[in-house]
Amino acid sequence: MHGGPHIVSDVMTHTVAAIGHGATFKEIVRMMHGWKVSAVPVLEGEGRVVGVVSEADLLPKEEFRDSDPDRHTQLRRLSDLAKAGSVTAGELMTSPALTVHADATLAQAARTMARAKVKRLPVVDELGMLQGIVSRADLLKVFLRDDEAIAEEVRREVVSYLFPAPTSAARVAVRDGIVTLSGRIRDTSLVPVAARLIRAVEGVVDVEFDVSGHGRSSEPAPAPSSHSEDASTS
Repeated sequence: MHGGPHIVSDVMTHTVAAIGHGATFKEIVRMMHGWKVSAVPVLEGEGRVVGVVSEADLLPKEEFRDSDPDRHTQLRRLSDLAKAGSVTAGELMTSPALTVHADATLAQAARTMARAKVKRLPVVDELGMLQGIVSRADLLKVFLRDDEAIAEEVRREVVSYLFPAPTSAARVAVRDGIVTLSGRIRDTSLVPVAARLIRAVEGVVDVEFDVSGHGRSSEPAPAPSSHSEDASTS
């Protein structure tokens, strides 16, 4: 196949709001408010990322401001109580920082965000120096891709390999990111393979089939689970 997946450097934001290790609580809040972000990387030295401070790290200050937690809460929320008493980025940050490299694929970045339940990742080089930041919104940019561009890639990268003419007469149509593969194909046992490859094309929302065959036959692969690992913190 000739096309390659988009990587983090294709969609990341290069101008990043960041703070130093000694930034105060109010400086952090002002930075987040001014830049309209919910988390900022913490830098050390010439720009090495050593942690991240998020809204979740700051909220215990307000949560426990006028409360006297009982013993059970103290034991269960030890980390949050420590942050409630913290005043600098170095004390508040989550460390080590969860980061991603600029050459990681968007799928790799998405899996990292989902597993860690974070909204954004600092992008660093091999030395851990800050290069930019990538957010969940950045990763979703692939779904802005034009339907005809998706259709052309599916024809070129999938159909021409699995269902070449003249033995097959497969047609590709795309509407709102949903790919429909129709027509007569030689070997319907390849339909599950086609389903996987088409879903791997960036911008594809779903795949549907309306095909008949005149060789080996098998049922199309079922659609993948729609379970999502949505994140609401960090």
